[in-house]
Amino acid sequence: MWNRNIVYNEVGRLLYKGCLTDSQREGLEVKLRAFVQYGIRDVRWCAYMLATSFHETGGRLLPIKEWGAGMGKPYGKKRKQDGTEYRHPDKIYFGRGDVQLTWYENYERMGKILNLPLLEHPELALERDISAQILIEGMTRGISGRGDFTGLSLEDFFNARRNDPTQARRIVNGMDRAALIAGYHRKFVEALQYAAV
Repeated sequence: MWNRNIVYNEVGRLLYKGCLTDSQREGLEVKLRAFVQYGIRDVRWCAYMLATSFHETGGRLLPIKEWGAGMGKPYGKKRKQDGTEYRHPDKIYFGRGDVQLTWYENYERMGKILNLPLLEHPELALERDISAQILIEGMTRGISGRGDFTGLSLEDFFNARRNDPTQARRIVNGMDRAALIAGYHRKFVEALQYAAV
C-alpha cells in the first residue's frame, strides 16, 4: 500500500520538523501493519486514526498512560459510568493506549470484542499491537458492527458522499480539539498519498 521510507520521511517532514525518532517510527509502523491486517484501504480513515494517536499520545504515536492517571476525573475512581461503585477487579480504568481508553464499561466491552482480559489486565491496552487493535475497533464498524467508543465510526464521516475530518472527532471525544486534529489529519493524508505504491 505504501512505501514505508517515504511515509516516514513525509510524516517527519510534515509533523516532526524534519525527522522521526526510532520510537515514533515504530509506533507508526505498528499502526500501518494493523491497517493492512484489518484490510483498511481508505487513506482518510488511516490518516484520521494516525491523527488521533498523534494527538492522544502527545506526538509519540505509541500507547501511553493518561497523564495524572485519571486523577480528578470520574473514571479515576472505582466507579462505573452510571455512578455505581465496584470492588472487583481492583483496578482503575483511566486512559491507556493510542486513543486513551477509559471507564470500566469500555474496558469490559473492548475486552469481549477482542477476546482479551482487558478488565482484569487493563495494562494490556498499553501493548503496541493491542492498542492498535483497540484504535481500529473503536473507530470503525469492526467486529461489533459499530464504532465502539461513541457509537459513531469513520464510515459515518469518510465515505463516498462525505469527507469531514472536523466532525469525525465525535467518534472519540465530542468536539474536543476537533479543528486541531483535522489539521493533523490533512498532513497524514498528504504523507500517505505521496507514499502510495
